[in-house]
Amino acid sequence: MTPTQLRAYVAVVRLGSVKQAAAQLAVSESAVSLHVGQLRKEFGDQLFTRTAAGLAFTPGGLRLASRAAELLGLQDRTVLEVSAARRGRRLLRVAASSLFAELAAPGLLELFAKRAADLDVELSVCNPGSFETLLLTRAADIAIGPQPPVVDKAIVCRPVMNYRLVIVVGPDHPLAGVQASPGQLRDQTWLLGPSAAADLGAVPAMLRRLAVPDDRQQLFQSHAAALGEAKRGKGIAPALSFTVAPDVRKGHLLLLAGPHATSDAGWHSLVLSNPGTPSAAAELSGFASTARAIHAMMRGAGVSVGHFKPSVHVTLWS
Repeated sequence: MTPTQLRAYVAVVRLGSVKQAAAQLAVSESAVSLHVGQLRKEFGDQLFTRTAAGLAFTPGGLRLASRAAELLGLQDRTVLEVSAARRGRRLLRVAASSLFAELAAPGLLELFAKRAADLDVELSVCNPGSFETLLLTRAADIAIGPQPPVVDKAIVCRPVMNYRLVIVVGPDHPLAGVQASPGQLRDQTWLLGPSAAADLGAVPAMLRRLAVPDDRQQLFQSHAAALGEAKRGKGIAPALSFTVAPDVRKGHLLLLAGPHATSDAGWHSLVLSNPGTPSAAAELSGFASTARAIHAMMRGAGVSVGHFKPSVHVTLWS
């Protein structure tokens, strides 16, 4: 059993087609079939069969798919760790929801990375629905964002920080100073950050609860950009209460009143529960809910920023 064979098999499982797997791996279909055939021979298991509806996997085939993804993830992580160790560095890979990554992660990660001079942090923005897969395949060491509805028994989920989601408008908006009804809110132009495109989280939950039509939603590349449009009276925008408090005090934004214009939510951290979980991930999971960490998340920057500049790399995952 070789990494090449496992990568071919995982591609077939993920794409449901030998042809598509070959195209993704940039090899011939016969090469993928050869690798799968070698695995079938080694395990004495058919692994999967072709049916009219696609590929049907045997119990052993499904188990191999899960284990193969895990092994490949460990291999990739080992390469990164060995490379980092050669440079005297450790790498912590953090997967985060877009809302957390933009509004709270900078302060938290800067403060946390300050505690260890040899730690590099890679922050990846991804859909919260993929958290479990990223952790189980070792593509990420820790995930932070909305709590998933069901948590795998191999994952530990801990609360990080509670927050209040509010709706804000510019001072000249027609709803300024009005306790809007669900119907009035539904009919407005909603100015939204990338978190609205996810399946999980406070923002998509609010949109579903109010049944906001798709044609009333405008999506921006950042939550800050959406708020900028709200200040100009272009529509209404959901926001975290602590992030818009300065603009509310200055009168640049107004809070909409009423039970339909607010909701309480929270972020959670997820890490693997087994001994293979990197110690830095477990440490960050525990540290994230401390008073110092929450203060840093709300302030948006770590303590003594000028004295310490951690290596935080931000990437985007689809």
